Amino acid sequence: MLKSLYTISRIGSISQSIDEIISLIIDTLSDHFDSTSATITLINPDTKRLETEISRGLPDSADSPTLEFNRGAIGWVALHNRSLLIPNMAHDARYMPGKENIACTMIVPMEDDGHVIGVLNLNKDQPDTFDQQNLQDLEQLTQEATRVLQQRWLFNHLQQKAEQLEVFTKVGQSLVSKLEIQELIESVSRECQTITQCRLCTIQFYDSHTNAVQLKAHYPATEELQESEHRIEESLAGSAIQTRKQIEFIDLQNPGFIDLRDIPKNDQIRSVLSTPMIVEGEVLGVINIFTDHIHRFANDEKRLLNALATMSAIAVQNARLYTRVFKSEENLRQNERLTTLGLLSAEIAHEIRNPLTVLKLLFGSLDLNFPSDDPRNTDASVIKEKLDQLEAIVGRVLSFSKAPQNLYAHWNVDELIHETCLLIRLKLHQQKIRLHHTDAISPYIIACNKGQIQQVLLNLLINSTDAMPNGGDIHIRCNHEDEEGRKMLAIEIEDSGTGIPTEIRPNIFNSFLSGRSDGTGLGLGIVKRILKDHHGEIEVAQTSPQGTVMRLRLPLVKDEV
Repeated sequence: MLKSLYTISRIGSISQSIDEIISLIIDTLSDHFDSTSATITLINPDTKRLETEISRGLPDSADSPTLEFNRGAIGWVALHNRSLLIPNMAHDARYMPGKENIACTMIVPMEDDGHVIGVLNLNKDQPDTFDQQNLQDLEQLTQEATRVLQQRWLFNHLQQKAEQLEVFTKVGQSLVSKLEIQELIESVSRECQTITQCRLCTIQFYDSHTNAVQLKAHYPATEELQESEHRIEESLAGSAIQTRKQIEFIDLQNPGFIDLRDIPKNDQIRSVLSTPMIVEGEVLGVINIFTDHIHRFANDEKRLLNALATMSAIAVQNARLYTRVFKSEENLRQNERLTTLGLLSAEIAHEIRNPLTVLKLLFGSLDLNFPSDDPRNTDASVIKEKLDQLEAIVGRVLSFSKAPQNLYAHWNVDELIHETCLLIRLKLHQQKIRLHHTDAISPYIIACNKGQIQQVLLNLLINSTDAMPNGGDIHIRCNHEDEEGRKMLAIEIEDSGTGIPTEIRPNIFNSFLSGRSDGTGLGLGIVKRILKDHHGEIEVAQTSPQGTVMRLRLPLVKDEV
């Protein structure tokens, strides 16, 4: 007895395979009790049926692969969690025909923390060959065998979780680095299938405007699926979207699912877990994992998929916002070029108008009255007409360059700052830059063209981020000042960047001057012109290798401080 007990206790240390451990256990018990046949039957947690894990000495015809609870002697033991000794099977009502070589049997439940996880069964082909002492010994050996199995299951489970965590970490790093949405979701579907070891993973995007879902990615790619669009009421994903919760379906081959149009047309697909991708309260889509067997998803699996779905939703949202930010930055650069072109045109027109006025005055003072039949009369008329035409063109250019007064309105400075910061929040996050700004106790109100002032703030913030390629801090501070009876708003933007190069500091606000190889040199020139149009000004309050403070001032609306 002690030798067999010692042998079983050592099995877990000499083998890592569950199948091999079970095989060694049943061989050890068969040898100890000199049985003619033996089986270990485990409970399938998904189907709740008894399934023969391994057998010895039984013909294939007698080895039932599955068994219901309370059917036969094995089912009775599993149901009642009590050991059973049957000296003569022929006289027992639980006898199941087809096992003629079984005359005497011992059946012991494999129990863990009060729950039956399986049944161990030893048989002999002669009646009355096992006694109560044999049953007690088998119970003790079965208890040790169950402990060894549970430890190995637990070790394998922890090892699997460690592998999943490692993959999960890699997935997170991979998702952060991908900004192209299609590439991103294809990566998500591939990694989800790898982590869960499911048969198929699909990702559907949800469009709240059309109330429909569309397949966007699936893995393995060998599955033939169409990227068609379906209304949520006729789709499998609809339940997860409407409830905003994980939904599992155990058997998709049930006729009740026949009308759902987004279920893969594959007879081997059985169970599914659908997990909504939610970020900031918005459902972006659904991740579905399918199995090729009846499967009840454990809480660990659900938590893992929920974490993956949340991470994926954030990554998709970031990719979308990056696209918008890049587009906004491109529009800003285009607007800078157009603004500069307009300002240069105005300057040129202004410079032309002065000599043009002199020409008109001198031409008029010449009093060129030629006879009507003199060709010079026609030339003089043409010259006067063209001078008037040039004056009209100059006037239109100058009028066009002025911002219409009806575009000015009263705006809360903190709101303008918040909206501007939203445009570059992803750029700040990507470059590990922390933004610090506290709203004023009483709002500062200015009369301005909102778009132009936001362009000023955006230019200054982008310049600050360019000066901090390795991360840092940006502080935005607002306060008010009195200047000769006028109330002025002072906005300071301080960064912890590398500072403005000494050689360009004196001309920092000149157009086409840039300290970057990829810069246009238009930004600060435009900023100064816009502030001048708003009766404001800008200056470099401080700059050094430890950072720069840009200070701009604008008039406050009267009685608003």
